[in-house]
Amino acid sequence: MQVDEATVRRIARLARIKITAEEAKGLEAELSGILDWVEQLSEVNTDGVEPMTRVVPISLKKRSDVVTDGEKADEIVANAPLSEDDYFVVPKVVE
Repeated sequence: MQVDEATVRRIARLARIKITAEEAKGLEAELSGILDWVEQLSEVNTDGVEPMTRVVPISLKKRSDVVTDGEKADEIVANAPLSEDDYFVVPKVVE
Protein backbone atom coordinates (compact mmCIF):
# COMPACT_ATOMS: atom_id res chain seq x y z
CA MET A 1 0.00 0.00 0.00
CA GLN A 2 1.38 3.38 -0.98
CA VAL A 3 0.94 6.43 1.25
CA ASP A 4 1.12 9.85 -0.38
CA GLU A 5 2.26 13.17 1.09
CA ALA A 6 -1.31 14.43 1.55
CA THR A 7 -2.11 11.39 3.72
CA VAL A 8 1.07 11.92 5.76
CA ARG A 9 0.19 15.58 6.33
CA ARG A 10 -3.38 14.65 7.34
CA ILE A 11 -2.10 12.06 9.83
CA ALA A 12 0.34 14.62 11.23
CA ARG A 13 -2.44 17.21 11.58
CA LEU A 14 -4.70 14.71 13.35
CA ALA A 15 -1.84 13.75 15.67
CA ARG A 16 -1.07 17.44 16.23
CA ILE A 17 2.52 16.93 15.00
CA LYS A 18 4.28 19.63 13.05
CA ILE A 19 6.38 18.18 10.22
CA THR A 20 8.51 19.72 7.49
CA ALA A 21 8.39 18.82 3.79
CA GLU A 22 11.53 16.67 4.15
CA GLU A 23 10.05 14.83 7.12
CA ALA A 24 6.84 14.23 5.17
CA LYS A 25 8.80 12.59 2.33
CA GLY A 26 10.61 10.33 4.81
CA LEU A 27 7.40 9.43 6.58
CA GLU A 28 5.78 8.47 3.27
CA ALA A 29 8.31 5.67 2.83
CA GLU A 30 8.16 4.60 6.49
CA LEU A 31 4.38 4.43 6.63
CA SER A 32 4.19 2.63 3.29
CA GLY A 33 6.69 0.06 4.59
CA ILE A 34 4.70 -0.47 7.78
CA LEU A 35 1.45 -0.96 5.84
CA ASP A 36 3.18 -3.39 3.44
CA TRP A 37 4.32 -5.43 6.44
CA VAL A 38 0.76 -5.47 7.83
CA GLU A 39 -0.48 -6.73 4.45
CA GLN A 40 2.06 -9.57 4.66
CA LEU A 41 0.53 -10.60 7.98
CA SER A 42 -2.86 -11.08 6.30
CA GLU A 43 -1.29 -13.77 4.09
CA VAL A 44 -0.60 -16.01 7.11
CA ASN A 45 -3.04 -18.92 7.43
CA THR A 46 -4.66 -18.67 10.86
CA ASP A 47 -7.41 -21.26 10.35
CA GLY A 48 -7.84 -23.33 13.48
CA VAL A 49 -5.74 -21.01 15.65
CA GLU A 50 -7.59 -19.94 18.78
CA PRO A 51 -7.22 -16.34 19.98
CA MET A 52 -4.98 -16.06 23.03
CA THR A 53 -4.35 -13.51 25.72
CA ARG A 54 -0.95 -14.81 26.89
CA VAL A 55 1.77 -17.18 25.77
CA VAL A 56 1.42 -19.59 28.69
CA PRO A 57 -2.13 -20.85 29.31
CA ILE A 58 -3.11 -20.24 32.92
CA SER A 59 -6.41 -19.99 34.70
CA LEU A 60 -7.09 -17.19 37.14
CA LYS A 61 -7.85 -17.89 40.77
CA LYS A 62 -11.50 -17.34 41.55
CA ARG A 63 -13.30 -16.55 44.76
CA SER A 64 -16.95 -16.74 45.55
CA ASP A 65 -18.83 -13.51 44.95
CA VAL A 66 -20.45 -12.91 48.33
CA VAL A 67 -21.82 -9.57 49.50
CA THR A 68 -20.92 -8.76 53.11
CA ASP A 69 -20.69 -5.64 55.20
CA GLY A 70 -17.17 -6.57 56.28
CA GLU A 71 -18.24 -6.92 59.89
CA LYS A 72 -15.72 -4.23 60.84
CA ALA A 73 -17.97 -1.24 61.47
CA ASP A 74 -16.68 -0.77 65.03
CA GLU A 75 -13.06 -0.81 63.86
CA ILE A 76 -13.77 1.63 61.03
CA VAL A 77 -15.42 4.31 63.16
CA ALA A 78 -13.05 3.79 66.13
CA ASN A 79 -10.80 6.70 65.07
CA ALA A 80 -13.59 9.02 63.94
CA PRO A 81 -13.99 12.22 65.97
CA LEU A 82 -17.78 11.71 66.05
CA SER A 83 -19.82 8.64 65.22
CA GLU A 84 -23.33 7.45 65.83
CA ASP A 85 -24.74 3.94 65.20
CA ASP A 86 -21.63 2.96 63.20
CA TYR A 87 -21.89 6.05 60.96
CA PHE A 88 -19.58 9.05 60.72
CA VAL A 89 -21.09 12.29 62.01
CA VAL A 90 -20.05 15.31 59.94
CA PRO A 91 -21.09 18.98 60.02
CA LYS A 92 -23.93 19.98 57.73
CA VAL A 93 -22.57 21.67 54.59
CA VAL A 94 -25.74 22.25 52.56
CA GLU A 95 -28.69 24.25 53.74
